[in-house]
Amino acid sequence: MSLRPTTEAMLAVKRQPRRRRPLIVRLVLNPLGAATLLFLLFVVVLGVFAPLIAPTPPNYADLAAVNAPPFSPGHLLGADQSGRDVFSRLVWGTQPTIIGSLIVLFVSVIVGVTSGLIAGFFRGRTEAVGGFFSDVIMSLPGIVLLIALYTLTGPNIPAAMAVFGILVAPTYFRLVRAVVVGVRNELYVDAARVVGLSNTRIIGRHVLWAVRGPVIIQSAFIIAAGIGIQAGVDFLGLGDPKQPSWGSVMQDAFNNIYNNPVGVWWPALLISLTILSLVLLGNVLRDELQSTGVKPLTARGRRALVSRGATPVHAVPRSTYAIAVRELRIGYPEHTGEIREVVHGVDLEVRPGEIHGLVGESGSGKSQIAFSTLGILPREAVVLSGSIWVDGEDLLADPKRGARVRGRKIGYVPQEPMSNLDPSFTIGAQLTYGLRAVKSISKRDARAQLLALLERVGIRNPEQVFKMYPHEISGGMAQRVLICGAIASDPDIIVADEPTTALDVTVQAEVLELLRELSRERGLAMILVTHNLGVVADICDVVSVMRDGLIVEEADVESLFAQPKEKYTKELLDSSRSVEIIEEAS
Repeated sequence: MSLRPTTEAMLAVKRQPRRRRPLIVRLVLNPLGAATLLFLLFVVVLGVFAPLIAPTPPNYADLAAVNAPPFSPGHLLGADQSGRDVFSRLVWGTQPTIIGSLIVLFVSVIVGVTSGLIAGFFRGRTEAVGGFFSDVIMSLPGIVLLIALYTLTGPNIPAAMAVFGILVAPTYFRLVRAVVVGVRNELYVDAARVVGLSNTRIIGRHVLWAVRGPVIIQSAFIIAAGIGIQAGVDFLGLGDPKQPSWGSVMQDAFNNIYNNPVGVWWPALLISLTILSLVLLGNVLRDELQSTGVKPLTARGRRALVSRGATPVHAVPRSTYAIAVRELRIGYPEHTGEIREVVHGVDLEVRPGEIHGLVGESGSGKSQIAFSTLGILPREAVVLSGSIWVDGEDLLADPKRGARVRGRKIGYVPQEPMSNLDPSFTIGAQLTYGLRAVKSISKRDARAQLLALLERVGIRNPEQVFKMYPHEISGGMAQRVLICGAIASDPDIIVADEPTTALDVTVQAEVLELLRELSRERGLAMILVTHNLGVVADICDVVSVMRDGLIVEEADVESLFAQPKEKYTKELLDSSRSVEIIEEAS
């Protein structure tokens, strides 16, 4: 007997606040985010309040303090070769450094984001022209252009930073264009067109909102790049000699490195720490903006739940069923901290050689049960209670058991066959790798076995298909390849999740016939997840009807179609017959 946490015990643990906190609050609560924000706030304060913080004017020279060491009287960080206070010059140089980096950010965002939005949304010639200019700009040597600009404008750092902003704008262009290309065909964008919104309003309200996260993250890196390039330009002597900056302080210290080697440390540390803080802040922003706000339970958290309260789950005899699901309850944490239960105490048994259909509307919990048997539920999913028994072992009691069974005892046939094959490898390479991962077999033996299986699943020229890439075969052939991979390890159970959804009617019939034949000749227990009652009638022996996370009716196929007991089952059958009538009439 094993133990599973009760729903009440699970709900008693509040791992999230009642509502999701604003982004700035989450950054402050993140240790790394808080540290970077604190340092960057310190830099901003230095720049804004430089006249109040700096002990002396930036160019004031104390000849008695030439090359003074750090912590000398009146000179916290020492003095340079001219007797100027290093701390004061760094403080006074903070403001132009901030202004220069903001100029880079402003110009690059205006140019790059705007052009990326337009190119990604309208595509065609607009995208081609934008891409051409982006490639040209990215091929230009930036530092060489800034040096050439100096001959025209003189020591004009704002102009140099504006030019640098144009040079880095293609990074925004490419980033935004890629995001917009993926968003422009979403249904909510089409809905906005239908209700009469103009392209400008769609871009400004819907599309721009979708790219805000990547733009914010990229901005942190662009500001860091701006600080680095401005320091580099000033270090080369292209800045205003009358206006101190971090780069000019670095240049003065470097020129005097043999007389005062410690002087190089201070500008180098300030520049490095500021850039590092911005880069780390960008990483924290990426994690926060891309997170769902829900953290999966840790192993310690799960053990704590079991200790709070558990329900007994009795073992299933080894030979009774190929797979048995007992009192399975699955939930997902919400932003409020509550657990939203999506599967409510499901029992399911499948005997060897039996094809058991799971049917129901979308969202009824069919795939959740299938994924739980395979151990591939999303990380945030929480198994509140229940057990899954295979060969007398509860797969949910120990994740290692599920890993040992997956691919060996349980095979998987997914929907969308083309997206489940890696386009970078040939069919043969993928099948061989998968088979050798679960069986001790040589590459030659694996090849011979797989070629025979490919022929068995209806592929006429297995040698040729073995050498092909996924894009070179049809959807029906790809599904046969996946079926071959699922049965190659000689499993006892097959879980097929909507295996015919992406296929045309003729290929669907062929795949269903293949699954039926394999089940009969190999004695496979099969769980077939589908919403298509026609598929159920054609292939299944037993069917379970699901609604809202519950099995509302279970019976053999003939009895269920002839005399359904539940009102919901009758409605499903009536809707299926209506669809058939419409298809025949058309």
